[in-house]
Amino acid sequence: MSSLIFGPITSRRFGQSLGIDLSPDRKQCNFDCLYCELKGAKTVDTATNSPSVQEIMDALKIALQKHHTIDVITLTANGEPTLYPYLGELIDAIIPIKKEHKLLILSNGSTIDKPAIQTMLSKLDIVKLSLDCVHPKCFKKLDRPHKGIYIETIIEGMKAFRKIYHGELVIEILVVQGLNDTTEAFEALHKVLQEIQPDRIDVGTIDRPPAYDVKGVSMERLIELAGLLKDLHVTIAYKKNYIAEKRHFSPEEIIALLKRRPQSFEDIALCFDEQSLQNLQDLVAQNVLHVKNIAGVDFYKVV
Repeated sequence: MSSLIFGPITSRRFGQSLGIDLSPDRKQCNFDCLYCELKGAKTVDTATNSPSVQEIMDALKIALQKHHTIDVITLTANGEPTLYPYLGELIDAIIPIKKEHKLLILSNGSTIDKPAIQTMLSKLDIVKLSLDCVHPKCFKKLDRPHKGIYIETIIEGMKAFRKIYHGELVIEILVVQGLNDTTEAFEALHKVLQEIQPDRIDVGTIDRPPAYDVKGVSMERLIELAGLLKDLHVTIAYKKNYIAEKRHFSPEEIIALLKRRPQSFEDIALCFDEQSLQNLQDLVAQNVLHVKNIAGVDFYKVV
């Protein structure tokens, strides 16, 4: 039972997270992504041999008594958590006991077109969905979906879900060298993301050994690609050993930069020199800029 719960884990993007693994025994996913850190496996469209809601709730109650600094309870899986057959019942059981904790799901987005899934996920505080590319050829090659899953359907499902969902919607993009690392791929993503209007977009690359022989891109390229997602709240998953070159920004340059794209605290801390940081704080003090928290990440924005 205890293997169902893992945590607390400190996340740069969600704080202290207590995870619930809805497929603790083996990988069960309707994608077989090239970059997945789990061993490659045949795709499935339903999860089997799943833990019961009672098993999960018993383990969760014990974990919540033990860990008192939790910010988020995360629904995840060795695979795709929305394939868990009792998801709606589980969500309804967690909500009355979660108290001040936020409830989050990490999903590949494959089932978001289904009205029943939309209804279940609309009860959560944070929903994080993957969208690595919008062209069918790239999607099939990179995410390797189960038969009958199409990127066009997923995108339309995300748009429909955004219309009914009042929580915090986060989209994750994982960049793989030679597949979705082009300017054209990100310009197409930008167009679609403008239509979906997520609250936040997380852009990262391969940072752990993948299931297949693929590589990530450099941090410099990742930053360039993220910069193409204008007028959206974007965070970059920097590698731990990455040291960015410090740059100087005048107050006018800071305003122009933030008008193009709000910057996270982490972006600012990595890239701004000391005088630029002071210019930034002066602009905040003058109410030219303000801070907005989105799903646990603080952004500087122009007022």
